[in-house]
Amino acid sequence: MNALRYIGYFIILALLAGVVAGALGVVYARQESRRLFVEYNELTKERDRLKFEFGRLELERATKAEINGIEKVARAELGMISPSPANTVVVRR
Repeated sequence: MNALRYIGYFIILALLAGVVAGALGVVYARQESRRLFVEYNELTKERDRLKFEFGRLELERATKAEINGIEKVARAELGMISPSPANTVVVRR
């Protein structure tokens, strides 16, 4: 009868340890979920910032390419040249 009682205590102790381990697992999973959510939000903000910067740089590159193209056409087809410093007048207000 004592052996049966010890087996009962052992089963109760094992079940209690299982419940505590499960509860700790739930707490860890929730904390990890929160941490990953915060990291996701930070990465989303960084992605949006980088997209904006990429768009700005693409626009700048296209503008410079357009200006360079206009200068090439002006030199090649119209025979235009940049004025020399002697022919340049600076107007100040």
